[in-house]
Amino acid sequence: MLVVVGGHSRNIGKTSLAAGLIRHFSARRWTAVKITQYGHGVCAREGTPCGCEAEPEHPIALSEEYEPGGSDSGRFLAAGAARSFWLRAPAGQLPSAAGVLRKILEQNANVIVESNSILEVAQPTVFLMLLDFACGDFKDSSLRFLDRADAYVVIDRGLRTPVWKDLARGRWDGRPRFPVKPPNYATAALCGFVESRLSTDSRAR
Repeated sequence: MLVVVGGHSRNIGKTSLAAGLIRHFSARRWTAVKITQYGHGVCAREGTPCGCEAEPEHPIALSEEYEPGGSDSGRFLAAGAARSFWLRAPAGQLPSAAGVLRKILEQNANVIVESNSILEVAQPTVFLMLLDFACGDFKDSSLRFLDRADAYVVIDRGLRTPVWKDLARGRWDGRPRFPVKPPNYATAALCGFVESRLSTDSRAR
């Protein structure tokens, strides 16, 4: 099983959503992967440098986290993941890491990945996209994958329509939407939806 958690912008709760799913389905003994693409001029941490860029001679970098902690990969372990990895690749070059990702998928029965761009190299069992109606930023890469989501997880901010509604008009109609209120991202309804996808995936065990 491959669960993918994406989102339309940075810092809107994707890690919290993934961790919530790991915690709810802890019996699956997840292997979690956080994917960071660097070199686009905006870092994942509040727009400031965070050291995510790999060495020039090894632009594709995969590291495993071994201790629960405050980092995204550490939070996955704290939520109950069996293993947790951080994959870094230059912006726009994730296909170069396809071999690394396939190896992880082949060697682990249940994998959860925080990334939109993994859809370039793998077909998920379920793809959830997190949306925050109050956040005006909408990454081009997220817009590219918007209509491939199986369901949308919408942060309840009391808004009936998103501030970017014209940007995505018609591209997400007719798909399931699950409202959530932080810090509870993995609601019973959302987990029931994921479970239904899991039960129909012959690869999951």
